[in-house]
Amino acid sequence: MKTGNWLAILMVFCVGSLIPAGCSSKSEEPQAGSVDESKPVSQVKAEAENMNVEQLKAIALKYKEAIQAKEPEIKKITDKIKEIPIAEALGKEATNLKADLQELNKSVAALREHFQVYVSKLKTLKGDLTGLEL
Repeated sequence: MKTGNWLAILMVFCVGSLIPAGCSSKSEEPQAGSVDESKPVSQVKAEAENMNVEQLKAIALKYKEAIQAKEPEIKKITDKIKEIPIAEALGKEATNLKADLQELNKSVAALREHFQVYVSKLKTLKGDLTGLEL
């Protein structure tokens, strides 16, 4: 009987400790001030309008870092494409690499566009642009 009671208490404790973990809320949307290339430019502009100089510079630096982080990937894929013989240029590997490169370029273009919104707003507020060169 004692074993049954201990087992029941242990089960209640285990289930009780798992419930809070399953009920925690998860934010689906990125917060304002985070790097998100999927945001529409209009939303980025609206967010930039409500930021002060320090916030603008901080987010612009985050975008700069995100852009720079993708550059080695682009170089790596470009180098792989250059290594593919001309006879295999239309093959599956080349096609996949070109598609990957196109996606990365699209991503960088969106990041650059958002970056430029923040830098432009920073310029209008006469903020310090040091370190924001790409």
